[in-house]
Amino acid sequence: MMKEARMSRSGRERKAQLSPDSERLVASALGLANSGSRLEDSYWQQLLAKRIEHLLDTNHPQAIYDALDRTHLTDLEAYGALIEMVEHCAEAVVVEYEGQWWQCLLVSAPLVAWTRFGIASGRLPASNASALSAHWQAHCLAHQVRFCMVPWLYSIDQLPRDFPELRKLTRKLGVAALKAQDPRLDFSAFPETAEMLADSRFILAAVAAPLGQALLRWQDIEASDHATRVQCLEQWVAQGRPNLEPVMVGCGFECLLPDAFHINLRESDRRVRPYALRAAVHYLSHALSIEAKQLRANIAAFGQDRLDEYRIGLSFNSEEEVSQGVVWPMLGAESEADDPSPLEQIKQHLHELGVTNIRVHPGCSEPEFCDDCGSPLYPNGEGEVVHAEMPEDSEPNPGHFH
Repeated sequence: MMKEARMSRSGRERKAQLSPDSERLVASALGLANSGSRLEDSYWQQLLAKRIEHLLDTNHPQAIYDALDRTHLTDLEAYGALIEMVEHCAEAVVVEYEGQWWQCLLVSAPLVAWTRFGIASGRLPASNASALSAHWQAHCLAHQVRFCMVPWLYSIDQLPRDFPELRKLTRKLGVAALKAQDPRLDFSAFPETAEMLADSRFILAAVAAPLGQALLRWQDIEASDHATRVQCLEQWVAQGRPNLEPVMVGCGFECLLPDAFHINLRESDRRVRPYALRAAVHYLSHALSIEAKQLRANIAAFGQDRLDEYRIGLSFNSEEEVSQGVVWPMLGAESEADDPSPLEQIKQHLHELGVTNIRVHPGCSEPEFCDDCGSPLYPNGEGEVVHAEMPEDSEPNPGHFH
């Protein structure tokens, strides 16, 4: 399946002429996409990894971004091969420690949360962090690996912003795991978390094992207590969730399987979308003291080179105003050719929530944002994009419980 780069491409300029590094990356990605054997796969993968790792370690990622942009426009299979290798190089490092080579993987334990109040982020209480670390090791990791968990509940805004920064964090946490030390991270430099009715949170960690050995419990098939991914998730939810509930006060939340960083980033993006709709409808119903069937949903498509997202403007009593808005991003290889299509999924979720007055505006427009606060603008009943504003006589947002 073609993968989608989590790092945004919209802010980067596309170059007509590629640098030599970008040209080599494109050529290698095309070679890998068209490979005829596993042996040839290995050749192209090693070539790509060596160049990508050098560019990331020297903090010169622009050549990587330019190559991703070019392959995304010209060959989606090559793009998928390239982004997969870039993600691998950012979330996995090999280091030498005490005369032995170790493989280190950046992993995350995501939560998808929804609320009418505020979703927690920040430092985890020591007792909860210690218990979560112990359960993570017991239920999701292979035996005899080394592990280092960051005692912090990350929001999307606080995750590394680019691939070099991510690779640096992977190495730092991996070395901390090998040395059984607490990682030195500057939490004071983290940005504030945006207020959202539904959002993802992440606990980050690194797991290290001798090169070639199993890292995760479901890999350890020879172990007497081998468990599948499903069994690991069940045990993580049963044992880990009670230590998260005191932190996630006033929230509903779902625990996802602790796994590699990028696959969990995409999975949390996918899983949060219906919860964002649910949270917006429930918040409006409560704040305005109305039933969901009294709301109107206006849906419009947005994108630059392609359909990138749908935006849903929820209104009550006004064609011109939008009370709440939800962005439904297109992920990976999703398209309107899917069955059901993303648009049909949105409409189905709205119907299940009790919103039956749904209008879909035609066309696909370039996404617009508020000049003052940067928030997305949402379609109203007349097809114009406006800022989401709650009515003046509505119940005020109660704010954080924390």
